[in-house]
Amino acid sequence: MNDEAKVQAFSTWHELLVNPEIRMDTQEQYDELLRLADNFREKGIIDPEERKILIQVATVAYTRSVEDKSGGGLPPVFSQAVKPI
Repeated sequence: MNDEAKVQAFSTWHELLVNPEIRMDTQEQYDELLRLADNFREKGIIDPEERKILIQVATVAYTRSVEDKSGGGLPPVFSQAVKPI
């Protein structure tokens, strides 16, 4: 797959990571991030290792969000720590 498709895929995934859709709770956001990672892999946009990394990042973000007593969305640290390519 070409580099432009990969850049667009990572950009889309990152945008959802840092800016979940309105009315999307943490579980829905996590599920959608996993779905996107699987979809990108199935289309050949990313390789298995890149898929694994996306899932790891989503899982860490989800875990931190669930542990956050204030609720709602992922912690701001992820908007700064994970930059789009």
